[in-house]
Amino acid sequence: MEANIMRSLMGCTSFTPSVLIQKGAIIPRHLCLRTAVSARGSSSDAAMVIDKGKVAVDILHEIRTEVSRMKESIGMVPGLAVLHVGDTKLSKSYWVSCGFVGIRSFVVHLAEDTTEEKTLECVSSFNDDPCVHGILVELPLPTHMDEHKILNAVSIEKDIKGFHPLNIGLLAMRGREPFFLPQTPKACIELLHRNNIEIKGKRAVVIGRSNTFGMPAALLLQREDATVTIIHSKTKNPQDITRQADIIISAVGKPNMVRGSWIKPGAVIVDVGISYVRDRNARYGFRWVGDICYEEACEVASAIITDVGSEGLLESDMLLSNTLTSAKRLHNFL
Repeated sequence: MEANIMRSLMGCTSFTPSVLIQKGAIIPRHLCLRTAVSARGSSSDAAMVIDKGKVAVDILHEIRTEVSRMKESIGMVPGLAVLHVGDTKLSKSYWVSCGFVGIRSFVVHLAEDTTEEKTLECVSSFNDDPCVHGILVELPLPTHMDEHKILNAVSIEKDIKGFHPLNIGLLAMRGREPFFLPQTPKACIELLHRNNIEIKGKRAVVIGRSNTFGMPAALLLQREDATVTIIHSKTKNPQDITRQADIIISAVGKPNMVRGSWIKPGAVIVDVGISYVRDRNARYGFRWVGDICYEEACEVASAIITDVGSEGLLESDMLLSNTLTSAKRLHNFL
């Protein structure tokens, strides 16, 4: 039994992942639960620290169940294609996660000096492959390539990151449904839903207006009937705006930018910004911190969600979820 699970964990990978036993199942070590600890122990006044790791593992099991049901019902297995170009380190976490949930992985690694034309041909082959339901182009691409051109070449039906201009356009339109929701904003909304945090009618502030997070996060909050304000580098007196917010979502990568005095008592904080600061007392001489000053926020907020220590697990789950959605859509599987 366990040997069969190990084989499924390995999937299409060429390496053996570290695993742990949890709840009777073998789970990759990087997917194991972490325990959330509030800043002030058991005090009832302390902010609730939401455990992203637990939610990530729960969702992973849900995806695994649905992939198994799809395979048993119609004999179809979702497929995720990963295109990696250049000498930067290839992330293996997707491979391990795919193996665990039963999604097939197809990985193509092109050399640093690969031409843009060759890269586009590879994307086109994934677009045409019926076994591939989601395409992930790993960034950054080599400097001689037009990143936007490569990303825009991904079929909108397989754009599991949700960054295609047409997909973002659909996200912005009332009454229209995008093919996919961008992974990190989707993860934020999922965390709020799963922790019964009300969004409808609330005032929400998004700090940052990037195409990959800030803008789609604001659009998603609007779809949830929140009243949304975006704060950016040209915003005057941002602290006055955040003090009115019931929900604050930040992803600008400026350590401890948002202080406790910026936060409305009882607000919910979602901190997606990650930076590292030098710390001689830390094990490796630095430590990871978020955009929100965690210690101060714990004194004011009602709940805090932070990326520090989560290693992007939930965001990875959202890509697998989008791949499953793509396969279901293609094969009309409910």
